[in-house]
Amino acid sequence: MRSVWGTLSGVVMVLSLVGAAYAQSDAHSSSGANAAVAREKAIDDLVTAYHVLYHEGIVDAFGHITVRDPANPSHYLMAKSVQPPFVTRADIVELDADSNPVSKDAGHVPLERFIHGEIYRLRPDVNSVVHSHAAAVLPFTVAKDAPLRAICHTCGFLGAGAPLFEIREYAGDGSNMLVQNKALGAALAKTLGQNKVVLMRGHGFTAAGGSVKEAVYNAINTVLDAKVEMDALRLGNVTYLSDAEAAAVSKTHNASLDFSWEVWAKRASGELR
Repeated sequence: MRSVWGTLSGVVMVLSLVGAAYAQSDAHSSSGANAAVAREKAIDDLVTAYHVLYHEGIVDAFGHITVRDPANPSHYLMAKSVQPPFVTRADIVELDADSNPVSKDAGHVPLERFIHGEIYRLRPDVNSVVHSHAAAVLPFTVAKDAPLRAICHTCGFLGAGAPLFEIREYAGDGSNMLVQNKALGAALAKTLGQNKVVLMRGHGFTAAGGSVKEAVYNAINTVLDAKVEMDALRLGNVTYLSDAEAAAVSKTHNASLDFSWEVWAKRASGELR
């Protein structure tokens, strides 16, 4: 009897191990499938975001948005060197942690991709980055006594003022002002710090978010804030949001990003006019 029980015990143990192995395999399979679905959704949102940013006047022939790759968070997704209104799914390429294209067939990729790669490296909370040359923001990148601050209830993320990246401090006074290598990207990411937006002197700005929708929201409302602040400064003394107000309105608007996104996406697709 003892040998029979020993045999049965061994069989049960083997079956348990096999069952555990299958369960682990199923979990990995499920996880991989979920990541693949999330990646496809991220690509769809990214393509839409390029069109939204163009339609809303945040980018034109230049400028870009990226998203952290859900299937490999140390990598990110970006359109190759195609003008934003013309971006399709076929234009989206994967870049590694050093901002190099993963595929040899990726084609030309934007020179300033290092803006994105180095922000992702420094900020694990950031999952999407927008880079823009919007003219409305440019005055605030060169006027030292006029910081771009949160002035209205949709722009609380700007807080007491967006930091300014001065490329001369890192590339001298003879550069082409483009963030075209890792060192400059790292310097810009450090200047951004824990903020949502960083200004770039005589160049534009970069906005970060926890999602594509948040990054787009922050970029669009950075331009809005610049326009409102410029108009207000012409009238006289300006009252900005307090730190507490900025935090409160940001929390409210981050909870309703889908409302704005739906309108922007349908406007960009031509469904709304």
